[in-house]
Amino acid sequence: MKIATFNINDINKRLKNLLAWLASTRPDIVCLQEIKCSAAAFPKDALEKAGYGAVFRAQGPHHGVAILSRGGTPLETRRSLPGNEDDNEARYIEAAVSGLLVGCLYLPNGNPQPGPKFDSKLRWFEHFNAHAEELVRQAIPAVLAGDYNVVPTDFDIYSLHAYLDNALVQPAPRKAYARLLRQGWTDAVADLNPGQRMYTFWHYERNRWGRDAGLRIDHLLVCPALLPRLLAAGVDREVRGQPNASDHAPAWTELDV
Repeated sequence: MKIATFNINDINKRLKNLLAWLASTRPDIVCLQEIKCSAAAFPKDALEKAGYGAVFRAQGPHHGVAILSRGGTPLETRRSLPGNEDDNEARYIEAAVSGLLVGCLYLPNGNPQPGPKFDSKLRWFEHFNAHAEELVRQAIPAVLAGDYNVVPTDFDIYSLHAYLDNALVQPAPRKAYARLLRQGWTDAVADLNPGQRMYTFWHYERNRWGRDAGLRIDHLLVCPALLPRLLAAGVDREVRGQPNASDHAPAWTELDV
């Protein structure tokens, strides 16, 4: 089973790109972030024609997350994190798909920092970590995939100096991410590709794509129960170089389930 995460950065604007990628790679499950559309404008019919059912949480031109399943429709289990039900930003959705629990997240960016947005990022992270810990405690076969807006280590960024003041590399969110790994979650892309730089985001400005000035901020975390079934993981880097591309590339993992 192939599970992917892709910050599409406006699903309708990039629909042609998304459908081409789905047709060429045929992932079984896809977590999308920043769909940036209303519920009425979500391209459900086009995705169904491509063979994918979907559950989603939309928020107009901001944020928005979705889970796609090839050949069926995911069974939605929650639309917010426990203890954070009053959050009105569309940043989390969770569904049961083919015997797995899949959480799709778009963690707050947190810029500028310090400030209220950074504080909100850390609070959201705490709710997320608490939920992730409970999933591990219950031994639920789960994958938590999405745009974490965290560069886990200095190795995961082309130049730390260029981002020193950015929320993505600050010690607090990095420590929050490290706490997830200590719970027993495995960062699939990093774990199966040691020593390889596998960026997932290249800013549109300053020819960042052309210079390969990237960051790794899109992650797939696999729970301890699924670790023995982890087969492969990677990034479909070439998708970022296509016309009208998102500033992210899809990351993916394969499980023997």
